[in-house]
Amino acid sequence: MWSTWCKSVIASVLVVAASVQVQAKESVAAPDQLSATTETVALSKLPREAQSTHRLILDGGPFPYDKDGSVFGNRERLLPAKARGYYREYTVRTPGARNRGARRLVCGGKPPTNPDVCYYTSDHYSSFKRVEH
Repeated sequence: MWSTWCKSVIASVLVVAASVQVQAKESVAAPDQLSATTETVALSKLPREAQSTHRLILDGGPFPYDKDGSVFGNRERLLPAKARGYYREYTVRTPGARNRGARRLVCGGKPPTNPDVCYYTSDHYSSFKRVEH
């Protein structure tokens, strides 16, 4: 009797776990779909600091932070999937912040001074807006 009960409980747990895994996979959008659902914002509507950072990107620097221009790994998978090294991140100064703050521009393309696309985040990669020039 104990063996039958244990088998029943284990089977139920496995069914629930498989169901949760399938639901989780279905709730994540495919990378190609992400670009279609990303909100856009005009460069002129971004904070002045973001516009200044964008100009620095086009000019090739110099950048105020050592991490500026480093490869952005897209670990959050919120941006369209691209080969490693496609995206680079740049700090957007946050007035009053004692560190780099949460604001960034993430741009993709080669050369970095002529990006194919840029995204703005004000919440340290939790969300992005595609920047329209």
